[in-house]
Amino acid sequence: MPLPSALYETAASAPPVPRGLPLVITLTGFADAGGAVGRLVEYVRDELEPTPLTVFSNDVLLDYRARRPIISFDHDHLTGYRPPRLELSLAHDALGQPFLSLAGYEPDFAWDAFSHAVVALADDLGVSTVTWVHAIPMPVPHTRPIGATVSGTRTELTRAHSVWQPQTQVPANIGHLLEYRFAESGAAVAGFALLVPHYLADTDYPAAALAGLDSLTAATGLAFSGDTLRGENREYLEKVDDQVGGSDELSRMLQGLEERYDSYMAGSTRATPMIHTGDLPSADELAAELERFLATRPSGDDEKRP
Repeated sequence: MPLPSALYETAASAPPVPRGLPLVITLTGFADAGGAVGRLVEYVRDELEPTPLTVFSNDVLLDYRARRPIISFDHDHLTGYRPPRLELSLAHDALGQPFLSLAGYEPDFAWDAFSHAVVALADDLGVSTVTWVHAIPMPVPHTRPIGATVSGTRTELTRAHSVWQPQTQVPANIGHLLEYRFAESGAAVAGFALLVPHYLADTDYPAAALAGLDSLTAATGLAFSGDTLRGENREYLEKVDDQVGGSDELSRMLQGLEERYDSYMAGSTRATPMIHTGDLPSADELAAELERFLATRPSGDDEKRP
């Protein structure tokens, strides 16, 4: 067990790691529209069975009172304690290709120490590329592909896949800082900010996780099976269909969003989205609150958002 002052410890059963592997970063934290990153963490841990290499210390990085661990109670006694996990692991994709995965929670404390440690670990392992994914809400229709804003040092990915390239200031998360530090070190790093429909951002939207897997594939060449997520997405969209079907008002709102989205894409010189969302409802359906969201936005936003 690491001392409280130790940022991380090397796993006792850590296997040898080939040099030149891609590093994939999925950290839940400030914003996770559609639950995309949370589902990606679950996918890596449940489907790919990664082997931990480095385990980061919760006592150093985690605010327990803000994100309380889960403990089980069985009638008259406690049966299990599940603290959060933040680990650098060795995993293999659906084709058996190895890669490195940094997955878990966004640290609450010691951001500078954590980011420098991750960059140093990646350098020691000789990683080939670094890719991270997060998701933000946007006023876009769910009947169009989920696009992304791509940042980092890999200009080929930005040119090919970044559909929205704003100049702005945003509250940072640890992924931003890691990208910044990796870029400073000269690494090949890319960040994908998935643009998830605002009206689905507070739900567990399987298409957002599928979009994240597609982004990782585009950046790394790794292959991931999303069959379970696609099945969940079909069921999810059927429920959306049932909820909003038969409403002329919602149909008109969706049509307005689609026209605005299509106009932006037609007038843009940027890349078109590469990501599909699976089986989608018809263009006559929409979840609630779209019109109110657009109506309450400052007028200047029209020039900043697709």
